[in-house]
Amino acid sequence: MPLPPRFLLSARPWLAGLGLLAAGTARGQDVYFSQAFANRQADNPAWTGLVDDYSATLSYRDQFPQLAGSFQTVQLAAGWRLPKPGLHHAIGILINQDRTGTVGYTRLGATAQYAYHTRLTRTLALSGGAQVGYGRQRVGYDNLTFGDQYSADGSYQGATAESLAGFPPVNYLTVGVGGVLYAEQAWLSVSGHNLNRPDLGFSTQAGLPLRVAVNAGYKLFLQKPAGSGQSEVHEISLVPTVGYTRQGSSQRSEAGAYFIADPVTVGAIYRNLASPDLGTQHVVAVVAGVAVGDLRIGYSYDVGVSQLASDLGGAHEITLTLRAFDKLESAFRRLKRRNYPKAPCPDF
Repeated sequence: MPLPPRFLLSARPWLAGLGLLAAGTARGQDVYFSQAFANRQADNPAWTGLVDDYSATLSYRDQFPQLAGSFQTVQLAAGWRLPKPGLHHAIGILINQDRTGTVGYTRLGATAQYAYHTRLTRTLALSGGAQVGYGRQRVGYDNLTFGDQYSADGSYQGATAESLAGFPPVNYLTVGVGGVLYAEQAWLSVSGHNLNRPDLGFSTQAGLPLRVAVNAGYKLFLQKPAGSGQSEVHEISLVPTVGYTRQGSSQRSEAGAYFIADPVTVGAIYRNLASPDLGTQHVVAVVAGVAVGDLRIGYSYDVGVSQLASDLGGAHEITLTLRAFDKLESAFRRLKRRNYPKAPCPDF
C-alpha cells in the first residue's frame, strides 16, 4: 500500500537531510565555518595563542535552515599563550557538538591543542601546532515517523511496530598538525587533520578522511594603528584572503576580502564546493563584526548562488569572542625586543 501523502511530505526533508548527512558524515566531512578566522583554532592548531595572550570564542552555526531539523553546530574554543619560558608555548581546547534534529544525529568532540611559537627573523615568525581529539557520535530515531503509524486517510494512529534499537554510539580519536608562517602583513597556514583516519561507521567501516587545508592572506594598511599621547590612531586596512581544503573526494576553494575600520570589520567570501554527491555548489558568505572593549561579536550569512544551495537556505553563524592582553607584560616585551610580529589575520 502506498504511503499516505502526509507521510511523504514529512519524509521529504528527512530524506534530503539523510542524503546530506551521508555525504557529510558517513563519508567523513568535518564542519567548516564561514567566520574562519574567528574559529581559526578549528582550522589549524598552530593558531593557538597566536593572536591574543588568551581568548575564548563561542560559535553557533545553523546550516540548511530550510530543512526540517537543520544542521547545527556549537563550538567553544579557548587558547592561552604561556608567559614563560620565552612566550614559546601555548595551549588550547576545542569542544564542539554537531546535531540535526530530524535524523537524530549528534556528534560531540573535545580536542586538546598545543602550539610552539618561534621567531625566525626580526620580522618573520613561525608557529607549529598539534592536537588530539576524542569524538562520540550517535543516531537516534525518536523524531521519525513510519508508514504503519498512519491510517489510509493520513491520520496519525500511534506507535510504530518498527524496531528502533538503532546502532550503538561510535567513539573515536583523531590527530592533527599544522603550521603558520607569518609576518606583520602576511601569513600562510597549512594544516592536516584526521591523520589517523578514524573509523566512524555504525555498522560498516567508514573512515574519516584526511583533511588538508591551506590558506593565506595579505594585510594592506590604509592607516596603521598607533598611540600618540592623548590621541590614538585606529587601524584601517584591506585584507584579501585565499584558501583551499580537500577531504576525501570533496574539495573547497575560496577567495575573499575583509575591510577593517577598527572597531568594525566587514567581509565577503566566495566559496566553490565540489563533491561527487552534490556536484559543484557556489556560495557567497557575508561577514560583519564589531569589537566592544575585550568582546568581539561576529555574524555571517551564507547566500547560495547555485540552485541547491539556495533551496537549502544557506547558513547563519554567530560568534562571541572574549580576548585579552597582558599590557604590562607586553610593554616589557617591547622594551626587551621580545615581541613577535602580530599575526595579521582578521578576527572575523
